[in-house]
Amino acid sequence: MTETPMPRPVRSMLFVPADSEKKIAKSQSVGADAIILDLEDSVSPARKDTARAMAAEVLRDARGGGGAAVWVRINPFDSEHALADLAAVVRGGPAGIMLPKAAGPDDLVRLSHCLDVLELRDSLAPGSIRTLPVATETAGAALRLPLYAERAVPRLFGLTWGAEDLSADLGAAGNRGDDGRLALTYRTVRAMMLLAAKAAGVAAIDAIWPDFRDLEGLRADSLSSRREGFAGRMAIHPAQVEPINEAYSPSADEISHAEAVVAAFDAEPDAGVVALDGKMLDMPHLKQARHIIAMRDAFGPR
Repeated sequence: MTETPMPRPVRSMLFVPADSEKKIAKSQSVGADAIILDLEDSVSPARKDTARAMAAEVLRDARGGGGAAVWVRINPFDSEHALADLAAVVRGGPAGIMLPKAAGPDDLVRLSHCLDVLELRDSLAPGSIRTLPVATETAGAALRLPLYAERAVPRLFGLTWGAEDLSADLGAAGNRGDDGRLALTYRTVRAMMLLAAKAAGVAAIDAIWPDFRDLEGLRADSLSSRREGFAGRMAIHPAQVEPINEAYSPSADEISHAEAVVAAFDAEPDAGVVALDGKMLDMPHLKQARHIIAMRDAFGPR
């Protein structure tokens, strides 16, 4: 398979039921970096065919439009719907496919094989459709997270996680403590997913913030998430997009400092360590500064 360049990074990925014309129309005007047309949990079995047809139409209309990237969350591979989902939506050239309840890298390899065939069928560039697994929805999947870093997984854009299905798989009464924080098990899985994504060299996308009315809580949690190394997060309501985009964008002060770090190294191209504002900086600082500059170029300052 021919590799294609990684797509533009994303901060916000907004879920939209693929069978709701009203919600789809709304999603295209809220500034999300990507929308995820959902064929899974938000669509009843009786409306799967309708949702596929509507998703295909949205993808056709979006091609070459320059707006939000359009992804599709298909149904899990162990359902009767997954292959029909792929057959219906790939011809529209989605930016990527989100695979729920992924058991591990083998499921992503299987998905890639399906996409190989369908891209050929529809005269799409080989490898142009990326994949994003929800990689933690069962206990077994969580234990396989390190495998994403140990083998090459075709088309992999990033990893994301979720606590709700994992709670059900564990038979847990809930995934948060009395203080509202994620319980230890779920914090551990989240940290494992972040490490696996970074080791694999792909984007780490944080989970949804379940209370769509608590925008200040979302903003604070997202700022903390970005400090940890997450690139963005998923949203379940249009109102969540702006706080997410703001939190995962570099501030003006961060950009200014990053530019100064890069300039200091450029001024001494043979140096492994430079001085700036009374502090010694080495290669990790330069790497982080270049990351901030790349985010500036993609999104501008918050």
